Amino acid sequence: MTTLVALLTDPLAYGFMQRGLAAALIVGVVCAVIGVFVVLKGLAFIGDAVSHAAFPGLVVAYLLSAPLYIGGAVAAVATALLIGFVSRRGRLRFDTSVGVLFAGTFAFGVLLFSTIRNYVTDLLGYLLGNVLGISVADLVQVAVLGAIVLVIVLVLRKELLFATFDPLGAAASGLPVAALEYLLLALLGVTIVVSIQAVGIIMVVAMLVTPAATAQLLVVRFGRMIAVSIGIAAISAVIGLYVSFYLNLASGASIVLIETALFGAALSLGPKTGLFSRPALARRAAT
Repeated sequence: MTTLVALLTDPLAYGFMQRGLAAALIVGVVCAVIGVFVVLKGLAFIGDAVSHAAFPGLVVAYLLSAPLYIGGAVAAVATALLIGFVSRRGRLRFDTSVGVLFAGTFAFGVLLFSTIRNYVTDLLGYLLGNVLGISVADLVQVAVLGAIVLVIVLVLRKELLFATFDPLGAAASGLPVAALEYLLLALLGVTIVVSIQAVGIIMVVAMLVTPAATAQLLVVRFGRMIAVSIGIAAISAVIGLYVSFYLNLASGASIVLIETALFGAALSLGPKTGLFSRPALARRAAT
């Protein structure tokens, strides 16, 4: 028992572990909440595109000696809104607009990055993620941006939910569906900027999609889906960080792999698709 307590408490003696755990929990909660809307509305591909679109903003901010978070946030939100605008204005499918802007914005970021002659660890850290390297200033920025996202979702949760499930009915009832869609895309952009310090641009879509997708396999009601998604994200953040600490592994990858393992468990054992689901039990009873 004493050994177990020591395994849990010893890492917390280090400041980087305390900051990393706090950041991972904040990121997990914010991603879990927005991720439910992303999964229900089928915006996973957009999340991947917007995360990569943040990269040129980070590079521009670095070149201008400006805060990296500001550059990434501007680029991510602008791209998310542009995807919605191009899709509506050009009457294109969302995935078509995403494909065009995803490739263009990330290529622009790579082009700008190639002009930097020195090795830039800060920018590479945003590509791969390093939550254990987060500073106090970064943690404050993550907390503030995350709080803004959560407050907006809390205030407008009914309207966002209505517009997500039934956009035609929401429009008929007088809700500004287009504005709510743009708002959701903007919140997605901010959430991605909050998350990339933890898991990096490459894996941020997993933080958005996997907990919500796992929750969808376990529950039906929207409120329960939010709660289960948050729980999965929080558990994955804690276990992933401890695994990365003791095994000296990449923190972001560890968190994402724990989330993926929980998704696999829900898929294999959950009440909808698993071994103990009604269809599976009926098949075994029939044989």
